[in-house]
Amino acid sequence: MLCAGILSVSEKDQAHAFSPQVIQKGATGDDVIELQSRLQHLGFYTGPIDGVFGWRTYWALRNFQYEFGLPIDGLGGKETKYKLVKASKYDKKWVEKQIQSGNKFSTYGGVAKDKQVKPQKGGAKKKGTAKVNKKARKEIKPAKNIPDGYSQNDINLMSNAVYGEARGEPYIGQVAVAAVIINRVENSAFPNTVSGVIFEPGAFTAVADGQIYLTPNKKARKAVMDALNGWDPTGEALYYFNPDTATSNWIWGRPQIKKIGKHIFTN
Repeated sequence: MLCAGILSVSEKDQAHAFSPQVIQKGATGDDVIELQSRLQHLGFYTGPIDGVFGWRTYWALRNFQYEFGLPIDGLGGKETKYKLVKASKYDKKWVEKQIQSGNKFSTYGGVAKDKQVKPQKGGAKKKGTAKVNKKARKEIKPAKNIPDGYSQNDINLMSNAVYGEARGEPYIGQVAVAAVIINRVENSAFPNTVSGVIFEPGAFTAVADGQIYLTPNKKARKAVMDALNGWDPTGEALYYFNPDTATSNWIWGRPQIKKIGKHIFTN
């Protein structure tokens, strides 16, 4: 996690700071250009600086808010904009030059401007930038009832798993459990289907104790949909465990990423 508290706002950044308006999905214009540029400077956004607040910008902003301990609402309000200005740099003339030159990027966090290149496919990370969630790098489409690549049965089964595993966790913790399932589906070391991942022997406590068959609530389903549409608060974790109940020496030995609610997420 980045340390936001030690950074100060320079006079130059104050001069280029946002307007007073709240920036939200669907907005366009200079405020969105600055928002995208600052998020890109920190490594949360690697899409084009186009001044259009779409889904890709939305999820990048939510990931920023999570990492900086802000309310996670996907809105560029006063507190979020203040944190962005403190944590990042924004060279308005440089960004405008890139746009006018037809460049679809303006990443310059931690990299000398004269040495920058277009981000590589999949989102190359620059030294000194925050780790970028691989799903946040994808072009996020408007949310659907059933996202591409997943069936209604997949969503129902994931909702059951999230409810059985994490119904007592905060909402972000439920999204995190759903994200782990998705990360496993996309990882070659695990089965490549939702059912294969969830019912892999010994993988989930809810399967072992039968809680997988409880009827999930709307909150669990919403958590699944948020994860499917790109939100991964775990930092690409493949495992998680409750330190108060875990007895496996193996899981304690996994590289720990972060703790969300009662669960520690690991790789």
